[in-house]
Order: sequence, then structure tokens, then C-alpha cells
Amino acid sequence: MKLFIIGLLSGIISGMGIGGGAILIPSLVFFSSLKQQEAQGINLIVFIPVAIVALVIHSKEKNIDFKHAKYIIIGGVGGAIVGSILAVKINPISLRKYFGFFLLLIGIFEFFKKK
Repeated sequence: MKLFIIGLLSGIISGMGIGGGAILIPSLVFFSSLKQQEAQGINLIVFIPVAIVALVIHSKEKNIDFKHAKYIIIGGVGGAIVGSILAVKINPISLRKYFGFFLLLIGIFEFFKKK
């Protein structure tokens, strides 16, 4: 039941555009027996259908500049490959600390971000 609730909360937050990984990854690590790498892999699998729906909706609304999107896609795919190789090689405890630090930095940035 707790995994269902984690998935539900993560899905709601993803649907709001905030990023469900900020909830899903720590929840899976703390409330299940998964390692950090496994939780991050599950997050990526969960992200795929959400990203497809968002792409279709934003494409229909003409919110995507496809001329610039190809550079973002190339950078994103390259970053995903490098990131996955690094994530597999890093100790799960260290990776958890790095991820926590990353979330802290994002939180601080969002707190002080000007509109």
C-alpha cells in the first residue's frame, strides 16, 4: 500500500509540472528496500509516459520551438548516457548524499528565485 501512495503522490506532483522525482526517489529509498540507483531507474521509467503526454499537449498548444529543441534533445540524451554510467559506478550511499545535496540546491534556488 505504501508503494501505491508513493506512486500516487509522485504522479500528482508530476502532473503539476513540479517533478515527481523529488518525491519518488527519496520515498522509494527510505520506505522500501531499493538502492538509490534502482530508485532513480524507476523514476526514469515513470518519467517516460509523463514526458510523452506533456510533449503531445505542448506540441498541440504550439509551445515548442522545434528549431531549438534538437539541441536540447542531443544534450539531454548525452547527459543521460553520461549520468547513467556515473550512477552505476558511484557508491549508493554517496549517490544518495549527492542527490540530497542536489535537491537542497534546487530548493534554495527556487526559494530565492525572482519572478
